[in-house]
Amino acid sequence: MIDVLVVDDDFRVAEINAKYVGKVPGFRVAARAHSAAQALASVQRGTIDLVLLDHYLPDQTGLELVHRMREQGHGTDVIMVTAAGDVTTVHAAMRLGALHYLVKPFTFAALRTRLDSYAALRRTVDRVGGRGIAGQEQVDRIFSALRTTPAQASPGLPSGHSEPTTDLICRVLHHAEHPLSAHEVAAETGLSRSTAQRYLRHLEQAGRLRLSLRYGDTGRPEHRYAWVAP
Repeated sequence: MIDVLVVDDDFRVAEINAKYVGKVPGFRVAARAHSAAQALASVQRGTIDLVLLDHYLPDQTGLELVHRMREQGHGTDVIMVTAAGDVTTVHAAMRLGALHYLVKPFTFAALRTRLDSYAALRRTVDRVGGRGIAGQEQVDRIFSALRTTPAQASPGLPSGHSEPTTDLICRVLHHAEHPLSAHEVAAETGLSRSTAQRYLRHLEQAGRLRLSLRYGDTGRPEHRYAWVAP
C-alpha cells in the first residue's frame, strides 16, 4: 500500500481529497494536515510515501514546505493539488521535484489518473532498480511511467466500460516488459480478474493489444496480452 498525506487548509476539501484517495486501489490515507507545520511533522515520522499538497497554507506556502523537506533530507514524493495556476508557481514546483501538478477544481478521474501513473512509476523503479544500473531504455521507461494518458486513446468504449479503467489497463500493458495474463493485469490494477478479462478482450479486438497463447501442462492455453505501439 502507498501511504498518502493529504494537506489542505480547508477541512472539507481535505476530507473530499482523502475520500478520493481511498477509492483508488493500492492507496490509503495515512494522515491529514491543515498547515505546513502539521504536514512536516507527519513527514518527519517517516511513514509517508506521497504528499498531496495544497500551495496556500496558513503558516507557509506548499512550495516553502517542500523546500524545507528537501533541506532536511526528506525525499518524500509530492503531487501539488492547488488552485495556484500561475506559471511561476508551476515552474517552481517542477524545480523542487513535484511529480504532478493538479489545478483545482478537479474531478476524481483526474486525481486517479495521477495516482495511477505514480503507482506505475513506483513499480517501474522497483523492476529497473533490481538491475543496479539502468541503461537508456530503462531510464526512458522510468520517465514515461509518469505519463497521465496512454499512448493512444481507446476508441468506441462499449457500454459498461469506463475511460479511467481503460486508461489504467493500457498504462499497465504499455509499461510491461513482457506479455501479461488477465490474472497479472488484475493484480497490477486492483481490478477483478473477470473485469480485467472484459477490458482486455475489448482492447485486443480494437487492435490496441496483441494476443498470444502460452501452453502449460494442463493443455489449456493461457491468454497473454502485449501492448501494440501506435
